[in-house]
Amino acid sequence: MLSQIVRPLVRTQIRLLANTQATRSTLISTIAQWLGYLGVHAQVTSLSTSSGQIQVSLTVGKPESCESSDWQQILHNLNEPADSSQSSETTYAQMTPKQQSKLQRLLAYLVQVGDPDNKVNWDTLYPQLKTLNLDEDLLNGIKSALKVPQSLDQLLEGLDPDVAALALPKAVSIALLDRRVNAKEDSTLTALLSAMK
Repeated sequence: MLSQIVRPLVRTQIRLLANTQATRSTLISTIAQWLGYLGVHAQVTSLSTSSGQIQVSLTVGKPESCESSDWQQILHNLNEPADSSQSSETTYAQMTPKQQSKLQRLLAYLVQVGDPDNKVNWDTLYPQLKTLNLDEDLLNGIKSALKVPQSLDQLLEGLDPDVAALALPKAVSIALLDRRVNAKEDSTLTALLSAMK
């Protein structure tokens, strides 16, 4: 649904940029405008081209939906010296078996509620999930978890914020496979977001 709305707007904007005499100023205002739709206050500080690409530098202010304490923590974390020996994000392989199982079951639940009236056809689903760059072990775990009905209340009980953080982007991608988000998918994504706090 979202892509059906956004893509025609992008095509229109590209034609506008190609046909305007003020491409630079139009692109700068377009970037700020589109980020503004997401509640992000952004200002383009630099715009140039190189090797067939457009390079953009931005100054970004606190998004409208961001709590002040979270924003201050983000700024604090960015000002800390980077430790290249530490990965900033937990990967599936780094998770404990219990965390991996929880993630597999959460994503299986999302698949199940995405189309609750029809039985999941793994042969059709598997290629779609592969396009999301999911770990093969995770895919096998989802396949196993799909064999039994999952309960969101049980899955959310004691959910580790790290698991929720890893699950959320994958869950959003799965929910959008059919280009729509139903009420159960929406409540699951909201619950994952809350579990991260």
